[in-house]
Amino acid sequence: MAVNINDALAGVMVLDFSQVGAGPTCGMLLGDLGADVIKIEPPAGDIGRKLGPPWQHGESVVSMSFNRNKRSIAIDLKKPQGPQLVRRMAARADVVLESFRPGVMDRLGLGYEALRLLNPRLVFCSVSAYGQTGPWRDKPGVDGIIQAVSGLMSNIGSEDSPPMKVLTPAADMTTGFLAMGAILAALRVRDATGAGQHLDVNLYNSAIMLQQSAVASYLSCGEKPARTGTAAPYSAPNEAYPTRDGWIMIAAYHEDRWKALCALLGDPALAGDERFATNAQRVANRKALMSELSRRLATHTSAEWQERMEAVDIICGPIADYDMLAASPQLAHNGVIVEMRTADAGVVRMPGAAFGDRDAQARVRRGPPAIGEHSVEILHAAGVPEDEIAALLASGAVVQKKDVQP
Repeated sequence: MAVNINDALAGVMVLDFSQVGAGPTCGMLLGDLGADVIKIEPPAGDIGRKLGPPWQHGESVVSMSFNRNKRSIAIDLKKPQGPQLVRRMAARADVVLESFRPGVMDRLGLGYEALRLLNPRLVFCSVSAYGQTGPWRDKPGVDGIIQAVSGLMSNIGSEDSPPMKVLTPAADMTTGFLAMGAILAALRVRDATGAGQHLDVNLYNSAIMLQQSAVASYLSCGEKPARTGTAAPYSAPNEAYPTRDGWIMIAAYHEDRWKALCALLGDPALAGDERFATNAQRVANRKALMSELSRRLATHTSAEWQERMEAVDIICGPIADYDMLAASPQLAHNGVIVEMRTADAGVVRMPGAAFGDRDAQARVRRGPPAIGEHSVEILHAAGVPEDEIAALLASGAVVQKKDVQP
């Protein structure tokens, strides 16, 4: 019997200390694949819970978007009972995921070297701004700063625009996906050898990897890429063009499609213009190409052009805003938007895990947890006696959400 991909990590326990975006994205994806992800946060909660607007019933939508399929236990690591409790949990865990500044977990007695003595099979993943070593090791960094120092911002926008950032937290999200991949690989090695390892995943490296072709091009020729707006710097036409009612993105740089586009626009001779005869010439003469195509494309709507272009196999698509995205029949068919219920915010909708088929994508076990929503439940599962649980709650070393019955 085939195992659903969303059950691939069933039986794997992850202790997730990470906060804000990158680490929580990784933990969420591991949870999507069936891992039991225990979000360990301070009594005041992950600092990402304060990001907003927007808010839904007082809860940060941004934070919720990174934290489904997890259970939350609120532990005060500043109290001596906190680290002691974590060590007990780590002895049974498969993965520890943390995003403190380098050295913080060591000072708490919860670093990799300390925990591997308790559990040699432990996979320990540290997510940081610049890495666990190097001259920038101790610098703080968040998504926007990393987009700046990695060179990413210098490439975004048009020729005359100031530097811009990717609106979605691209460095955070890329880091989360890379951390997930690293953990999956380390678990496979662990299963083969019996030994865990310490993984050093950081936003800086991830943002550079995100720029694979651009950085490779610079290292090859030494020329800094120009800001080309919607255009791909290595091919043309491959950018957005204005139509009668909006914009349409066209990728017709392969020679057959370029000729088909010229014919569709009623000017087949344009394909033989010496300025545009090859992809390299079209890239070199992009402004003239933009002028020629824009004048012709302004005669019809985006929808009309899309229908005509698709009929002759020209790759294209309208520039969709989120209203158009939400109404897309493909979005509805793919099932990538999932709905879940939370303890405090009610029903929330967000992109789900795009793994496997539609049924796998739609699998959501839990909505994003409230702070300490599962504290007592997790302590019971860890084998902590009732009197010790009561003492932990009384001391404030552990906090249980008040309207959840222990």
